Amino acid sequence: MVRPGTALVALAAFLIILFPSTASAHVTVSPGTAEPGGYARVVFRVPNERADASTTRLEVTFPSDHRFASVSVQPVPGWTATTTKEKADVAGKSDEDSSGEVVTGIVWEGGTVQPGQFQEFGVSMGKLPAANTKLVFKALQTYSSGEVVRWIDVQADGGPRPEHPAPTLSVATSAVSAPPAVPAAGTDVLGRVLGGAGLLAGLVALGVSVVARRRPFAPADSVAAQEKPVANEPARV
Repeated sequence: MVRPGTALVALAAFLIILFPSTASAHVTVSPGTAEPGGYARVVFRVPNERADASTTRLEVTFPSDHRFASVSVQPVPGWTATTTKEKADVAGKSDEDSSGEVVTGIVWEGGTVQPGQFQEFGVSMGKLPAANTKLVFKALQTYSSGEVVRWIDVQADGGPRPEHPAPTLSVATSAVSAPPAVPAAGTDVLGRVLGGAGLLAGLVALGVSVVARRRPFAPADSVAAQEKPVANEPARV
């Protein structure tokens, strides 16, 4: 007999799997980490969280504490990307181009993200800051109904995840894993020879075992009868 409590837990788990919460479908930047001091290619992923409206516009604001002079966008069919710039006025906070301008944000519009779908917008940017830090890209998602969802909340260190977190890129040096050791040529050949010899010995032992099992076995009485001399047989000279 199934207990009522167990049945309710199973039903709740089934509903969570069948109808996942839209709270986890945030506007995000991927990958979430990048190497400092270089260039990075990231993707802003925009899911549609509404069942009765389409996403028609995305506005991403670049972090004010580090502006980028080199920014290029990947074409997305049906969408138009507009980059906004300003004069660099904060020394050491950016790598301005020859015109002294830095990028402050990008707006994508003209296309649609239908209910139950998502869209990715690729961006190449640099240079990243040299020190370990977090870059926050606040985003505004506009729906065909006129609703604007503001993904601008910044999560505090060790704090709870906000309801509308801003896409965040962590700039940090990743640990470089050591390459796998390559055995010397002689060691590799010797290992192969020994391995092949062991495999051959195993196959031979298996064949001997099979032959031994298939050989007919004479009963003890029959063997004794063959070796017992006949009493009436005359002795041979």
